[in-house]
Amino acid sequence: MPQSFASVHVHVVFSTKGRVALISDDLAPRLYEYIGGIVRARHSLLVQAGGMADHIHLLVSLHRQLSVAELLRDIKANSSKWVHQTFADRRAFAWQAGYAVFAVSFSNLDAVKGYIAEQAEHHRTRTFQDEFRALLRRHHIAFDERYMWD
Repeated sequence: MPQSFASVHVHVVFSTKGRVALISDDLAPRLYEYIGGIVRARHSLLVQAGGMADHIHLLVSLHRQLSVAELLRDIKANSSKWVHQTFADRRAFAWQAGYAVFAVSFSNLDAVKGYIAEQAEHHRTRTFQDEFRALLRRHHIAFDERYMWD
């Protein structure tokens, strides 16, 4: 076959360092837009972004030649730098070291988009830590609570 084709969608979740509430309502849309630009520069598509003051969810259609690790390195480094340069009062802004990534089938894209869009409602009754543990369990990812939180 002379061409390569891919339909790879991932749901990525990561928090601010120490889960400090640094993503304000005025910052969030601009941050998601900036992250969308980073994703586009890597020939991928940010399908949905959302989250809360202490974490974000991204649904990304990944380019066939790009690894998740490469994309997350670029997103975290460049968005942190942008926040520091654009908002003088947010010098403490930083992302946690790790992340979680979950494969999303094409048939589940709308459900994941809805889940991300409804983060504020979802977090009225559930903390980020509880949500994160539930996502890991739902995807059968083993974890050790001692090493989960930085």
